[in-house]
Amino acid sequence: AVYNHYKRIQTGIADDVELGKANILLIGPTGCGKTLLAQTLAKILDVPFTIADATTLTEAGYVGEDVENILLALIQNADYDTARAERGIIYIDEIDKIARKSGDNPSITRDVSGEGVQQALLKIIEGTVANVPPQGGRKHPHQDFLRLNTANILFICGGAFEGLEKLIEERAADRRAVGFKGERERSVSDLKWSELMRLVTADDLLKYGLIPEFVGRMPIIVSVDPLDVEMLVQILIEPKNSIVKQYQRLFSLDKVELEFTPEAMQIAAEEALRLRTGARGLRTIIEEVLLDVMYEIPSRKDVTKCIIDADTIRHRSKPILLTQTERPVDWAKEQTA
Repeated sequence: AVYNHYKRIQTGIADDVELGKANILLIGPTGCGKTLLAQTLAKILDVPFTIADATTLTEAGYVGEDVENILLALIQNADYDTARAERGIIYIDEIDKIARKSGDNPSITRDVSGEGVQQALLKIIEGTVANVPPQGGRKHPHQDFLRLNTANILFICGGAFEGLEKLIEERAADRRAVGFKGERERSVSDLKWSELMRLVTADDLLKYGLIPEFVGRMPIIVSVDPLDVEMLVQILIEPKNSIVKQYQRLFSLDKVELEFTPEAMQIAAEEALRLRTGARGLRTIIEEVLLDVMYEIPSRKDVTKCIIDADTIRHRSKPILLTQTERPVDWAKEQTA
């Protein structure tokens, strides 16, 4: 979808066939990598990128951020080069939080942070020439504006959409079984979250609370699978800037080697999975475990190695510190000294 989007822009041939823009809706639990996916795409393509939080937006005239401020952030990230900004990517997070409060039934009362925001986003997502206040904030008539054409800006919206699986299950349960290629038919209640999300339709999103016009502007719907323990362990150690490598680098600045045992990383991954915080929760766990020892080590010139084992993660006990003689530091003795 992203390749086709930029192929459409670069072709730039005016003919009788107008190529429409295919914005993307990412559905997946917290910490599964939706934001990172969008960031990585922008980095590979070398285009301006910005992230907006849908929960901070309100429709014009109410306290909160106007949708035009999203465009200002993109312009700023393009160093105020509007031509470059017009080929950028905008990722709008927590899009599920601006669903109608009453699902597919329009509300009688004004829904300032829900349906109203969806309506306000429609024009810029589909493509319009927007007047953007150069300093941000609210518009007023006596100020200059930056004009930005959003027709070629790719919008990627992401959200957890908690409870959406129940709507899919209810709809799919009307049929006795759901068939999968190469598998025997199974009842809907047996399907995993990721399998249910592959069955999502525009009607399910309407029932969840997105308005028809908004769903219509998000033709590509992609579900991102939750991370399992094995994936979380890989995230800890494999990427170039993995969490473990970052902390190992920090410790190396104090000439201390940092080591995590395989069991420690497994338990950290299991804890993040249990807390349902995904990859985002891994840093919190590791930071909590290392906080005290990072404070301690700069004043200890005799320590050469720090080992994080299963007990350190599970019970938040002190890590194993080895001195130059390869003898472990006796924490109990030091605390009584």
